[in-house]
Amino acid sequence: MKKQFIVALALLVSTISFAQKNELKTAEKAIKSGNFADAKSAIQSAESLIANADDKLKAKFYFLKGQALYANGAGSNSDMDQAIESFNMVQNVEGSTKGKYGSTIEDLKSQMLNNYLTKANAALQSKDYAASSIGFDKAYRMSPKDTTYLYYAASTAVSGQDYTTSLKFYEELRDLKFKGISTEYSAVNKETGVIENFDNKSLRDFSVKSGTHTTPKDKKTESKSAEIVKNIALIHLSNGDNEKAIGAMKEAREQNPDDLGLLISEANVQLKMGNKERFTELMKEATLKDPENAELQYNLGVIAAEAGEKDDAMAYYEKAIYLNPSYTDAYNNIAVLILSEESAIVEEMNSLGNSSADNKRYDELRAKRTAILESAIPYLETTLKLKPKDTQAVQTLMNIYRGSGQTDKYKAMKAKLEELEAGN
Repeated sequence: MKKQFIVALALLVSTISFAQKNELKTAEKAIKSGNFADAKSAIQSAESLIANADDKLKAKFYFLKGQALYANGAGSNSDMDQAIESFNMVQNVEGSTKGKYGSTIEDLKSQMLNNYLTKANAALQSKDYAASSIGFDKAYRMSPKDTTYLYYAASTAVSGQDYTTSLKFYEELRDLKFKGISTEYSAVNKETGVIENFDNKSLRDFSVKSGTHTTPKDKKTESKSAEIVKNIALIHLSNGDNEKAIGAMKEAREQNPDDLGLLISEANVQLKMGNKERFTELMKEATLKDPENAELQYNLGVIAAEAGEKDDAMAYYEKAIYLNPSYTDAYNNIAVLILSEESAIVEEMNSLGNSSADNKRYDELRAKRTAILESAIPYLETTLKLKPKDTQAVQTLMNIYRGSGQTDKYKAMKAKLEELEAGN
């Protein structure tokens, strides 16, 4: 009886082994013919039998399973995830990436990575930010050394307003100490005179050598660390977690005390929270670190103006213009500061009666108002020279010319405004 039992068991194992091989042959044939549905069905039939197979058969099973799920790039996101797991199982069973299926699997993984990136970029172009984020995330999981893919996944999640996902990705990037610094390769197109960027140094250098481009330049991009931490903080703010927002900024600045980007980011977070005094303190600290930065001076001017500190605001705006004579917003805001004095004068003029004293006061106020209007004109005219299509500046100048009795200039500005509005 004992011998019969042993023989029967041996026959059972042999039958299972035969069934496995038969199903795998069916799957292999279906994959070669592109019939991935049948291949998946055959793989599913063999799945329950594979645990007791030898390593050679297991490796083949997982290899075919990966191919069936991948389906030459047509598999669903879930199928693709399982395909990667299956390919990894092959390499675990074979104990190396250089086994029988190693090179083929690496080629397939490369195809899968390109497939994810192609779909992610296509989704981005069509503004399907959720799908784009998923694609870039999957690309990163396949190639963890390419942390830029994770950065894209976070950025597209933000664009899609999926702040829970973006926060997770940004925190992962922060923990990885991701900086995202790269080199941009540019040269001037001889024909157009326009500076053009190239995908790589070799292509740029070839264009210069061939004579189509000149003046090659290499430029390092700025670190994205400050942007990442700022976004983490802003997401916490949008979630109502103010303490977490400040904590994120504090931790980042402690680690990078000389990082101007982080300093400005913290200032912006404080402003978002309504802490204008702290914002001003941080911005003043920033101007000490970067005294030639016109934008910092301008931002201090905005806050000073909002606080009613007009003299300080004027000084900041003027400093911004000194540092950057083309800073149109600074010219505009100086004009706004000047014109803010007008409303009180107009109000008093409208409140006066018809007595001789009132008439005298009215004339004084009218002269004062005209002087205010005319003092704002040079700043707005400069804005228009720098930015000819600035409808706000045109509208304001039109009103000033009308208010100060400059009829010809008023008509010219009115015509210009109509022209701009027609163009839009």
